[in-house]
Parts: sequence; C-alpha cells; structure tokens
Amino acid sequence: MSRIVYVNGEYLPEEDAKISVFDRGFLFADGVYEVTSVLNGKLVDFDGHAKRLQRSLDELDMPNPVTFEELLEINRELIARNGLEEGGVYLQITRGAADRDFAYPANPKPTIVLFTLVMNISGSPKAETGLKVISIEDQRWGRRDIKTVQLLYPSMGKMMAKAAGADDAWMVEEGVVTEGTSNNAYIVTRDGKIVTRQLSNAILHGITRAAVLRMAEEAQMVVEERPFTIEEAQNAAEAFITSATTFVTPVVEIDGATLGDGAPGPIAKRLREIYMDEARAKAI
Repeated sequence: MSRIVYVNGEYLPEEDAKISVFDRGFLFADGVYEVTSVLNGKLVDFDGHAKRLQRSLDELDMPNPVTFEELLEINRELIARNGLEEGGVYLQITRGAADRDFAYPANPKPTIVLFTLVMNISGSPKAETGLKVISIEDQRWGRRDIKTVQLLYPSMGKMMAKAAGADDAWMVEEGVVTEGTSNNAYIVTRDGKIVTRQLSNAILHGITRAAVLRMAEEAQMVVEERPFTIEEAQNAAEAFITSATTFVTPVVEIDGATLGDGAPGPIAKRLREIYMDEARAKAI
C-alpha cells in the first residue's frame, strides 16, 4: 500500500503528490522543516517542534499556513493512515510558488508538505555500539538557529564521514565544535561535567537538547554550556549527540581517537534511558 502524504490540504498517495517547479523551496531553499519523532504511534515533544517551527518562520518573515491545532491533527491523521508505530513525521513549509526572483513575492501562498518515516529509534544499534565521528570545517551560513532546508553542506559532511569509515561529522569553526551534521554535540569531562555549546545563531536550538539538559539537571548532573575543542573531546571521558531521531546516542571515537574503553559511557546511557522513559510517558 502506498504511503499517504499531506500536500497543501490534501492527503494523497505519495506517487500522486506534486508541487510546482516554481516553488521557492525548490529554487532557493526558501523553506523550513521539522522532524517529530513517533513512539508507539504518538508524537514526542510536539509542542517544542511546533514552537521552533513558528520561530523559524518568523525569522524568515514567512506566514504559517496552519494553526497549532491543525498541525497536530494533520500529524495524527498521517500517523493513523500510515499505521506508523515508530519513526517520525517530516514537515516542510516553503514560501510557495512564484516566478524566479531573488526578491520575495509580496503575498506568498506557502507550500506545506508532511510525510511519515519508518525508523528504528528506540532499538537503534548505534545506541549500543556508539558512533565514530570525524571533524570537518563548518562552512554553513551564519543563521544555523533557523531550521532551514539548506542542508547541502551537512549532507556533504555525512558523505565525508562515510568515506572516512565514520558515522558522522562534527563541524568546527574558529577552533571549536559547533555541532554535528544533524545533531547537537556533547562531551563529558573526566570529572563528570556535561559540556555542550551554548545557544546562539551558530547552532540549532535542539528540542531534544533542551529536554536532555533539563533531565540532566533534574538528575543532579552538572551541565556546562560553553564551546569545546576536538582535542578536549578526544580527551573526554565520554561524548554523545542528541536529535529528534537519535535521542541520546553515544560517541566512542573522534578523528580516530578512542574515548575511554571504546564503549558507550554511563552518563550517555543513563540520559538515553531517562529521555526514552519520559518520551514514552508524555508523547501525545
């Protein structure tokens, strides 16, 4: 049976879904997106993703074609129509179709697309083995806090990592780590502090990041928000990443240097357990 997707107010089989060749998302990457995880057929951190979506749209002076309630209903309807138990819902909003011009159209009619993704999130093998990452220069534009569809360089970074026999890349700017290609980056110092870069325009304001840092503090763990170098990361006791589709996933190797004994560390493992317990309990 074909996957059912949502395009501009219609639920359609994926092979029947179409948008204009003049869509500004296609021509200019003039659009934003969100991915909301699904566990047991329910949405994880939906409120946070909806709020960040609105922030991204506001930063780009782009209208939102749906209300919070409408968006929640669309997500739930797609999950039901596709029988999704675990995975995610991808959402993309662009400024819509207009003749190709760098200047925005005066009264845009946004394009909105949603579709479901089947993924093994809770039982990901990488949560057990840990990730290997490499470092690369961060060559993205400066407004990484806006979750735009401009993902070419992160895609290139993923391919650089793959070519090097690694799983992902951490991007470095002015000597310090910004974030992973599609995730926020963390280290755990030898005295047990969780270190991650502070929020700014340089990194995405991760929804999972916010939840995990709150949970860490509730669990009496020490959190320090500041930049760190690759060298500091290589000498750390642990490292991990967070994102909507990886939750908390340990990192066991950075640029060929093994962290600790090469196995996922206790803090990353505990944070993943806490996050998954709360995600299951509070999903809507």
